[in-house]
Amino acid sequence: MRRHVGASIVLLGLVAAALTLVLAVSGGTTGSSDGHTADGKDGATSGGPTGPARSDTELGWGFTHTQYSADSGSPDAVARARKLLAGQPMPQDQAIMGWGAGNPEPSPGTYDFGDLDRRIAFIRSTGSTPVITLCCAPDWMKGGKPGEQNTDWSLKSFESAPLPTHYQDFADLAATVAKRYPDVRHFVVWNEFKGFFDDSSQRWNYEGYTRLYNLVYDEVKKANKANQVGGPYLVMDSYGPQDNQFASDLKGPWGSVDQRVLDAFRYWNQHKKGADFVAVDGAGFTRDNQMLPDPFTALDKFTDVGRWLRKESGGLPLWWSEYYVEPENSGWGEDRRVAAQAAAMIAMVRGGATTGFYWSPQQATAQCPGCLWSATQLPDGGTPLPMYGLVSRFAREFPPGTRYASLDSTAEDIPDVRVLASDRTVLVVNTRDHATQARVDGRSFPMTAYQVRWLSR
Repeated sequence: MRRHVGASIVLLGLVAAALTLVLAVSGGTTGSSDGHTADGKDGATSGGPTGPARSDTELGWGFTHTQYSADSGSPDAVARARKLLAGQPMPQDQAIMGWGAGNPEPSPGTYDFGDLDRRIAFIRSTGSTPVITLCCAPDWMKGGKPGEQNTDWSLKSFESAPLPTHYQDFADLAATVAKRYPDVRHFVVWNEFKGFFDDSSQRWNYEGYTRLYNLVYDEVKKANKANQVGGPYLVMDSYGPQDNQFASDLKGPWGSVDQRVLDAFRYWNQHKKGADFVAVDGAGFTRDNQMLPDPFTALDKFTDVGRWLRKESGGLPLWWSEYYVEPENSGWGEDRRVAAQAAAMIAMVRGGATTGFYWSPQQATAQCPGCLWSATQLPDGGTPLPMYGLVSRFAREFPPGTRYASLDSTAEDIPDVRVLASDRTVLVVNTRDHATQARVDGRSFPMTAYQVRWLSR
């Protein structure tokens, strides 16, 4: 997870005592969380009933749960959020450790799935497709001490990769997770190559990641051959044209993608055991927060990168596990934020993506830019916010398999109006900071600054 606006990592809330408090407040369903599972490393009965398994490799548009989410808080607010999400089921992603889930295997062969059970049970209760990100690793796999009391949630420790001698242990944990949730069919291996950067050579240790990936791939497929596994969850970082040190041929007015990232992807792609989909993340802005040549045109990066990934992978389904449009300290209002997200989703579709997960920035406070719903930790929380309106409507109107239509559209300055259309729906986005007159699909209409408008055909 990148440290962008709305995606800051807050790990203190993952301390065991705090998680226990959250669980008590939420009243959520859990499985055994006393340490040992019923049958050791082969897995155990999960908390709550399973739902129908979905084996599609293209899931559409959804979101990722982070530290704060709708599974905990005021019972009335949680119920409102659950009803809201059930009204438009979307794929929902959850990591096995971190971002709301505690240490799943504090000591070798000793498990605590209470938090993960609660999150998966909540996703099931909304009728949505659960996705599991297989990250991060228990401390004893990274050279730390075993035991829940020794879990180190510092950023340095949390973002460490397993030691090579523990790659198989992590793969075994992945298999245990897969068996515990038999209705979950989609697994993303690791997160952003965390801990795999080699400082001495200043490049990614893609050999190590690929070895870990292949072990995990084998074990998750052994758990159920219908399971869908993907990676490598690289960050498609880019630099401005003035920075040539890591420049690549994958470039545009928005800059160029770091050549070291492309090298890592190509190695994984050539040496992987297999993959059912490609998962990556990225931002429309550069490593030093430049939005080139402007904040909305910069989003064309998602189209260019997507097309490159589809070609390199031989046409594997493309997932954006995270995507960001807003640099730090932007000062944007919610209307501009929603318009940029809409433009980014259009750009991802044009690049061939069929699945995308909005990184949920939920907080436990009333002020939460970009949040999907009001905080369920508040008595009146659990109500939809503008970003939920965009993501849920996009998921409904443009599901996997949508046949996109070409149509005539003009405006006073056409590059400032973004359009995506199917046979039945048109999405129009005004990227200007002032009103404009748009003409789309034979209709002329005014649009306010940063307005997102839906038309029926």
